[in-house]
Amino acid sequence: MLIPGPGRAGKHGGMASEHVREVPLRRHVFDTDRSFSDVLDGIYGGISRPDIQSLFREIEASTSYDQLSSLVEQAQGSAGLMVFLRLDLDSALALDPQAPDWHGRHLVRLIAGNPVTMGQMTRHVADAGSYAPVTLLIEEKPDGGTRVSYDSVASALAPYDDSAASKVAERLDTEVLTLLRGVT
Repeated sequence: MLIPGPGRAGKHGGMASEHVREVPLRRHVFDTDRSFSDVLDGIYGGISRPDIQSLFREIEASTSYDQLSSLVEQAQGSAGLMVFLRLDLDSALALDPQAPDWHGRHLVRLIAGNPVTMGQMTRHVADAGSYAPVTLLIEEKPDGGTRVSYDSVASALAPYDDSAASKVAERLDTEVLTLLRGVT
C-alpha cells in the first residue's frame, strides 16, 4: 500500500512527491546448538569469498552480458551468492558498558549477493535493488549455540505484485534457506 507523503518543492523548483510503501518481511530464524564457528564455516561453504574488488573491476570491464554472467557464475558459491561485505558487529558491543553479556560473543552480518540475480529482479522492479544483496545475521548465543536470521526477498517484493521479479526472489530465497537449513 502506498501512503502519500507531503509534496515539497524539488531542487529545480518542480514539485516532488513522497510515498510510503508498507513492506512486510518474513524473517527466517534458525536456532541451533552448533557452534558459531561451525555455522559460519558452513555458510562460507555455500557462499564464496572472492576478491570482490578485483571481481567488480572485471565485471565493470565486461563488454557483454554473457561475459558478465560468466564471471559471476565462476565466482559464486553453491548457494549462488558471494560475500560482498562482512560486518563484525560484536566489536562495538564488546566495548559497550551497557552490553556486558556481549564480551567474547560474536555477531556478524554478511552482505551477500549475485549481480546477475539482482539484475533479473530489478529489470522488473527497480526497488528490488533495496533487497539485493541479502543480509545474513549470525549471532553466537549466550548458551553457546547459534542463531541465524534471514529476511525473505520474496516477502519484501510481494507488495510490488510482479510475478517475474517474485519468481527470481523465490528462487534466491530457496537457495539461501536450503544452505541455512543445512548448516544449522
